[in-house]
Amino acid sequence: MAKTNLVIVESPAKAKTITKYLGPGYQVKASMGHVRDLPKSKIGVDVEHDLQVDYQPIKGKEEVIDDLKKAAKKSDKVYLATDPDREGEAISWHLKELLGLPEDKTCRVTFNEITRKVVNEAIAAPRSIDMDLVNAQQARRVLDRVVGYELSPFLWKKIRRGLSAGRVQSVATRLVCEREEEIRAFVPQEYWSLDVDLARVAPNTGAFRASFYGREKKMELHSEAEVDAVVSAVKGSPFSVTGVKRQDKQRNPAPPFTTSTLQQEASRKLNMTPRRTMSIAQQLYEGVDIAGEGTVGLITYMRTDSLRLSDEATAAAKDFILSRYGRDYYPGKARVYKTKGNAQDAHEAIRPSDVRLTPEDIKKDLTSEQYRLYKLIWSRFLACQMSSAVYDSVTIDVESAGYTFRANHSAVKFSGYMAVYVEGKDEDEEERQSPLPDLKEGETVALQKTDKAQHFTQPPARYTEATLIKALEEKGIGRPSTYAPTISTIMDREYVVKEGKNLRPTPLGEVVTGLMKDKFPDIVDTTFTAHMEEQLDEVEQGKVQWKQLLRDFYGEFDKELKQAEADLDGERIKVPDEVSDVICPKCGRNLVYKSGRFGRFLACPGWPECDHTQPIVIEMPGRCPKCGGKILKKTSKRGYAYYGCENNTNKDEARRCDFMTWDVPVKDNCPACGHTLFKKSGRGFKKPFCINPDCPNFVPEEQRGGYKKKNAAGETASQEAAASEAEKKPAGKSTGKTSAAKKTTAKKPAAKKAASKPSATKKTTTKKTTPTEA
Repeated sequence: MAKTNLVIVESPAKAKTITKYLGPGYQVKASMGHVRDLPKSKIGVDVEHDLQVDYQPIKGKEEVIDDLKKAAKKSDKVYLATDPDREGEAISWHLKELLGLPEDKTCRVTFNEITRKVVNEAIAAPRSIDMDLVNAQQARRVLDRVVGYELSPFLWKKIRRGLSAGRVQSVATRLVCEREEEIRAFVPQEYWSLDVDLARVAPNTGAFRASFYGREKKMELHSEAEVDAVVSAVKGSPFSVTGVKRQDKQRNPAPPFTTSTLQQEASRKLNMTPRRTMSIAQQLYEGVDIAGEGTVGLITYMRTDSLRLSDEATAAAKDFILSRYGRDYYPGKARVYKTKGNAQDAHEAIRPSDVRLTPEDIKKDLTSEQYRLYKLIWSRFLACQMSSAVYDSVTIDVESAGYTFRANHSAVKFSGYMAVYVEGKDEDEEERQSPLPDLKEGETVALQKTDKAQHFTQPPARYTEATLIKALEEKGIGRPSTYAPTISTIMDREYVVKEGKNLRPTPLGEVVTGLMKDKFPDIVDTTFTAHMEEQLDEVEQGKVQWKQLLRDFYGEFDKELKQAEADLDGERIKVPDEVSDVICPKCGRNLVYKSGRFGRFLACPGWPECDHTQPIVIEMPGRCPKCGGKILKKTSKRGYAYYGCENNTNKDEARRCDFMTWDVPVKDNCPACGHTLFKKSGRGFKKPFCINPDCPNFVPEEQRGGYKKKNAAGETASQEAAASEAEKKPAGKSTGKTSAAKKTTAKKPAAKKAASKPSATKKTTTKKTTPTEA
């Protein structure tokens, strides 16, 4: 019997796609990610004996490993087709070692995109495993393990259990903390603006607004007295046009996506977290079932810092632009973007595998999130190869009493790439200005009115996920694969919390950062961390020996750790409570934020004298459909979000309202009855509906999408409603500190999955207490 060739990839989705492209002589199996790693129960690195590493098979992967071993024995060649980066190279090496593959049987192949052409070309030209790449990944893994395992027990002893520190996460937390310090230390500075409304002398021939510019050069107005002096001077003087400048300005398209810019733009435009963005991008890369095409990998590899595009991709973009938009929209030759000097440049930029697969054509085959992210990637790539947009820009300078006032206006003359895509911004857009009249130099205009306004300078904005990733990239901290997990880690550890889109440090984050800056300055130093990334790049290039890099680092780190232990011997650092503006209904103290098994909640600082606790609530748009009160987002005992009226726990029984729902209120009202509309919870777009049974637009529960679930007791929504009396009690009726079960969380612990999750039915009802029991 002839032997087949075995191809090993990480995921079943990737295996399914590649199977379609290879002939019957190939068997494709998935390793389900990593198969071997450092043990969880111990450090796994012998720092006393030349940093010997103890890799072990991952628990729970026994069946997968046995299956791969059997398949490898029956195969003529084994193609290791894990992801084309350091981590993927390391997985291939671990597979080779674990499966006992000889050199002559091992073939390493990589796919920048999973298409028939690329897969077959890669299989036809295998290579050996690149040990420089493997060693760079080993160095990163061991470095992070040593730092984490040595520092975490120190933090547990000195602050509290469950904390962690690391090269990248500690620097990211420091950036957020230092931005908060800047905001607190910021002293607002007063300044004034002065606008004048001007009009041509001839009536109804054009009016416009100009802003104060200065005298000969740009000036700032710092006080009302300075403004009044200018107003007094110009009111008695004529206004004449001293300059009219009209020109065409070009705006060039943004380059194609790298991992960092994709995460930033998905956060701005799609409101996706970096982790979610990478998860959806992985799905698009590994393959999606497309009607008439089968399983297709829709985008190139999504972990990259390169702006490079293949000649084949730019040629395909050219053909598409010329056929759909016309010759004016193509710049004449392919645009080439220069990659930053410190980039690894191992792969192309993120782009669609086939630009002819437009988002609209395959929308029906994609989930809502897949469609939105694919459209973002497709549009950005196509736009980056299109002509520049052209703006008609007009600047008019008007002078009076020696002071210059300036009016600007620009309008799109030729949309160019903007016909497809416009890059998102972190800051608010500038105020739109009205068109300007066709004035001539020397023309006199009449003053209609003056408009002065006081302003104050604003502190720097808090980081968002997008701007923090941008800062990490600019400072050379971390690499494409680390941004998303780093931000997830510092939020999971509650060093940082997310308020809207902004990231704010917690007292815990500030205490940990302060301790790290004092005792381990190198770990949280941005320059040191960036230099370490450069050294890891040198390991990848074969310029530095990976164990020597670790020896150099560990010697100094070990000294710092021992010194910190000695300095803080027997001392424990207290984390101050974060005080809220919510008043305890029992004793009148300000409640403080606490953390528990299901996340953060509010508790009275007077415990044990006062045992009051309550969930953190967030005011939602819309009004209660029963009593008109505010709708609040709350969290059940088991960590599920639900929505209830602010009067759910009103002590006045006559005003108490029992409205609660799993469905999410939206800002829009029903056009027929005026009540607040709701939508099903969950990711992606959900169509709003009216829950008012007296409204002609009322949508019954069974027609609202999703599906009916039963709770752990097998009860449906109508049966659950019988338990509503318990939730109607005022919030102060808690007994003992165990009432901390009423707390909020941003994540759902795995322990809930078996029993509690079925009861988390997302239903809309007016008599319901189940959310607190979920």
